[in-house]
Amino acid sequence: MDRIDRASRVIAASPAAVYGALLDRESLEVWMPPEGMRGRVERWDPRPGGGFRMILTYLDASDSPGKTSDATDVVDVEFADLVPAERVVQRAVFEAEDPAYAGTMTMTWHLVPTGDGTDGTEVTVTAVDVPPGIDQADHEAGIASSLANLASYVERSD
Repeated sequence: MDRIDRASRVIAASPAAVYGALLDRESLEVWMPPEGMRGRVERWDPRPGGGFRMILTYLDASDSPGKTSDATDVVDVEFADLVPAERVVQRAVFEAEDPAYAGTMTMTWHLVPTGDGTDGTEVTVTAVDVPPGIDQADHEAGIASSLANLASYVERSD
């Protein structure tokens, strides 16, 4: 698995505000699920070596069967690296019986200030070792959707 999926977006919020939303349980439940899904965090330990377990539920499972069940994707995420206002590295493992979804996908969230650092942040998400069962176009669209949700969330909070 050497595929890399990527998406980026400029968000009108400081790197500190974006970083805060990446490490806040309630925030994550609001913005991380892409369009057509809702999310719930089961456990939360926001430190290097800690992580979270998220249950993503499809609002209409008939169009997008889940990896864990017909209506859900369950993912265990470890925080591999946390650099305040700069980077969050997550290692994600999907709970699935299908070997096409097996393995550990590493997602790196890079935060780069735009301008003087107070007017915005370019957020680039890079997913490495994406399981082959995940369609690349769908995955990149899902990342872009989560980034749009993140922008909406932090831009009204910042």
